[in-house]
Amino acid sequence: MTFDDFGPLLARAHSHATQFLDALPERFVGARAGRDEMIAAFDTPLPVDGEPGTAVLDRLAASAPRGAQACAGPRYFGFVIGGAVPVALATDWLVSTWDQNAGIHVISPLTAAVEEVAARWLLDLFDLPRESGVGFVTGCQMAHFTCLAAARHGVLRRVGWDVEADGLMGAPRVHVVASAEAHVTVDVALRYLGLGTRSMVKVDSDEQGRMRVDHLREVMARLDGPVIVCAQAGNVNTGAFDPLREIAEIAHSRDAWLHVDGAFGLWARAGHAVREVADGMELADSWATDAHKWLNVPYDSGVAIVRNAEDHRAAMTVSAAYLVQTRGAERDAVDWVPEFSRRARGIPVYAALRALGRSGVADLVDRCCAHARRFAQLLGDAPGVRVLNDVVLNQVLVRFGDDDATTRAVVEGIQRDGTCWASGTTWHGLAALRISVSNWATTADDVERSADAMLRVYREVTQREPASG
Repeated sequence: MTFDDFGPLLARAHSHATQFLDALPERFVGARAGRDEMIAAFDTPLPVDGEPGTAVLDRLAASAPRGAQACAGPRYFGFVIGGAVPVALATDWLVSTWDQNAGIHVISPLTAAVEEVAARWLLDLFDLPRESGVGFVTGCQMAHFTCLAAARHGVLRRVGWDVEADGLMGAPRVHVVASAEAHVTVDVALRYLGLGTRSMVKVDSDEQGRMRVDHLREVMARLDGPVIVCAQAGNVNTGAFDPLREIAEIAHSRDAWLHVDGAFGLWARAGHAVREVADGMELADSWATDAHKWLNVPYDSGVAIVRNAEDHRAAMTVSAAYLVQTRGAERDAVDWVPEFSRRARGIPVYAALRALGRSGVADLVDRCCAHARRFAQLLGDAPGVRVLNDVVLNQVLVRFGDDDATTRAVVEGIQRDGTCWASGTTWHGLAALRISVSNWATTADDVERSADAMLRVYREVTQREPASG
């Protein structure tokens, strides 16, 4: 291989990529192939001498569309998965081309500067304390890990314990209070941090999945010692927000740390029409979110934000003589994230924010929420179909017929149909179709087509049911 190989290979990759993207808006949304077909396509003995790069690209591109879902397409509503706005995808290609290690400033002044600006822009966009620490991590899982590490440091520091130096053995017990509807990534973060899931005290939630403030008060009154409260902005099923302002008042009256899971809900702060649901968000001590959800940048893009930057830095920072850290105005990313070596994931965030601007991000968020409300109207007006949640953001829960079997059959039928793709869930004991609208490319026509397909599948399922009984 020589540097002369780059041109032809990148041109070939560009051709394959544009073919995939050109087909994306109208293609079958689900995957056509499963494990066996994909293994058959790619599994050979490891080559002894290797193959030409063009042949490798062609092999991948030939089989990839059958095994890939159209997650970046306009009618993908499964989970909360955004696509990639064109400028973010193009910038991500540049990030791979530049191949910068984003760990410390001295390795890549480019990355350090761009991520410093992107961090400042995010704080401004979300209207969060401008002095907050910001770290660019892989996703909301590691954003929770980072924020809760800062929280662990902060609440133990207040009682005179240095957890980074002395660990948790013999430390005052840290209680973690969270809603019964808390996302599983919070549990996982507690495992990673050595706090354990048994440290979590669950608070009852209401019919929309919001933390009950009355029960939170009761729980907090029973606890002694350091406390971390985890609230939710955007329930993974309903999109509902915990009453953040009231929770913050209760937490801070007890000198507890308030962390907010805003994986997608934090972006409501950037909207116009839905901003009100995020009232009180600014009162928290830390926030976790994903840029690869509602900002629609490529994957590997989470954000950890901590009000007290010194708690954030103390929980994350490392030092060694060979790292050549400046400790001056320059930004060393290892002060804010768990990784030494990583790609420059903040650069696509910068590009998307610069291309969209404040008004573009607001339009993206508000438009997706309007699409969700339209889904609820189109489906909820149909006989035998019930919308289970108050549609306050971008999530819609739908039940077909009056039994789980019918709903699950409709979910499976929708996924086989290929017009759109949405996932199933169980909500308060009821099977439901879960629609998540978070793609920049989704139009009103996509919503109409998808709702029509869902109702058509429902009719087909109900027509089959008598014959099978």
